[in-house]
Amino acid sequence: MLKRVLKTGIRTYDIEHPMHTDLTTHWVGLTALALFILAYLLVIAEEYTQLRKSKPVVLAAGLIWALLALEYADADSSHVVEHAVEHFLVEFAQLFLFLLTAMTYVNAMTERNVFDALRGWLVARGLNFRTIFWITGVLSFFLSPLIDNLTTALVMCAVVLTIGKDQPRFVAVACINIVVAANAGGAFSPFGDITTLMVWQRGIVDFGTFFALFLPSLVNFLVPAFLMSFAVPQEVAPADPNKVVLRRGAKRIILLFVATIFTAVSFHNFLHLPPFLGMMTGLAYLQLFGYYLRQTHKVTPYDEASYGSVGDIPPFDVFEGIARVEWDTLLFFFGVIMCVGGLGFIGYLEHVSAFLYGELGPTIANISVGVLSALIDNIPIMVAVLEMNPSMDLQQWLLITLTAGVGGSLFSIGSAAGVALMGQAHGTYTFFSHLRWTPAIALGYALSIWLHFLINSRFINIPVS
Repeated sequence: MLKRVLKTGIRTYDIEHPMHTDLTTHWVGLTALALFILAYLLVIAEEYTQLRKSKPVVLAAGLIWALLALEYADADSSHVVEHAVEHFLVEFAQLFLFLLTAMTYVNAMTERNVFDALRGWLVARGLNFRTIFWITGVLSFFLSPLIDNLTTALVMCAVVLTIGKDQPRFVAVACINIVVAANAGGAFSPFGDITTLMVWQRGIVDFGTFFALFLPSLVNFLVPAFLMSFAVPQEVAPADPNKVVLRRGAKRIILLFVATIFTAVSFHNFLHLPPFLGMMTGLAYLQLFGYYLRQTHKVTPYDEASYGSVGDIPPFDVFEGIARVEWDTLLFFFGVIMCVGGLGFIGYLEHVSAFLYGELGPTIANISVGVLSALIDNIPIMVAVLEMNPSMDLQQWLLITLTAGVGGSLFSIGSAAGVALMGQAHGTYTFFSHLRWTPAIALGYALSIWLHFLINSRFINIPVS
């Protein structure tokens, strides 16, 4: 029996396998592809079917890997499928734990009235919805490089939802703006997006070189934001007659959240540990502080007015914040990672990458990858490109970093930020509300690529390490 190497586009496995491992034209591969397409069509139709997006993709993931297990069982190589599933499970677990901490902090700050207070602060200054649209967009663009695009989008969406709770049109457009701004801001920082993090970890692009993408990323955000701003009403946000007061411990929770992000960055940058471990360490900060708040629980006059009676005022409970995380979004990520992982195991991702870089050339390929990331999550797309390791100069590697980061903004399902906000603003920010502005986003995408070639020509023919 000959020893063969199975290269999935995600990971390489040494296996004893008597049959050809490329299943892209096999009935198993075609069935798996059909299941994935059907599941994604149901995700897109969520607005009309009211079927939560996690359900079809989780089902498709299970069926795809079941088909692969049956096929490899016939060849007496079922352990290969088992190892692949374990690999993708680790990929999801890291994302899951990172997001769990971020969402818990967002929920904790919501419970402590942080976002209600921010809304009150904005409204008290007589700002109209269009001004708030720009403020949340700019904050998203500049916070994303520091605390990653997904966390930024979650925080800014919470603000928009509290300000525009009776203005669904404003919420929908503001959420689109936040997604575009957060993805654009994350493209010029190693910590802003998982794809940029992977490129940096491989040593392909130095830390400081990422900032050459600042101006293209800024254009990617400003062009669609300018066009969308005309659809935002200029009426002043309604004032809240009740003054919102931060509940006890709110400011310290904000500081703990900042400390958590710093811990995650430090774990990765200085200790070379996965960022999720730093985030989970930060969750422990919140848990311990929550214990302190429970042990020293006090009732303020504001609490009495809000709850009606002293006996109805609950102490802070961190596990309530965990329970309120958007589980549909987290399960959707599980389904997508496992589905795309299965397609990569079959060989589809490798074939697509080989065609793009072998037949079309790096420029067209890198632009196309950005568009493709709007349909399929950009993480496995970038992993496939890194595994292929095409021969490109530094300018082209910066291009793929830009397009993979901002290309997902073309559709709401193309980025973690978009998917998370569809769950957070369920029924208001949807696939089709985002699709209406895809032409404007595409214009910003095209102009950012043009500007990259214009100002970053100094990286042409510079080899990467």
